[in-house]
Amino acid sequence: MRTNIYIILITILFVSCNQNKSFDLEKEKQEILKLHNQQRANHFKKDSIAFANQLSNNFISVNRGKITMPKKEENIKRYHNYFSSVDFVKWDDVSEPIIRFSDDGSLAYTIVDKIVEVTYTNENGEMYNSSTHFAWTAIYKKYGDEWKTDCVTSTQKSTE
Repeated sequence: MRTNIYIILITILFVSCNQNKSFDLEKEKQEILKLHNQQRANHFKKDSIAFANQLSNNFISVNRGKITMPKKEENIKRYHNYFSSVDFVKWDDVSEPIIRFSDDGSLAYTIVDKIVEVTYTNENGEMYNSSTHFAWTAIYKKYGDEWKTDCVTSTQKSTE
């Protein structure tokens, strides 16, 4: 009897180890799109804390020829300064983000094509409008049941 139980347990263990973890692709895609749309809302609400909360503790930024690994507090300060200096007119996708997942559903990435238009006041009190075309890749990792942004590599060019 005991031998049969061991055989059953070993068989169950063997079968479970050889099965790929499945995930609901459409559900996870909607979760990534939700984060993407929250980023837009965070810009218009000027919510640097909510924006930084989407980033993982391992976050890496590749921007303007530099690779950085800023801490959460640094991201909050950076985005607070940015959000405080501009008013967003547009933060809109040029096309639907491309979203892909790893086979096990633990990693995802988006490829984003976006136009950002802001107004700001210079040091002389003159109002300016600026429009920039951004393209970036964001890599997301699932921590437990929550997606976090692990890395963003961004490019930009003026549309003016």
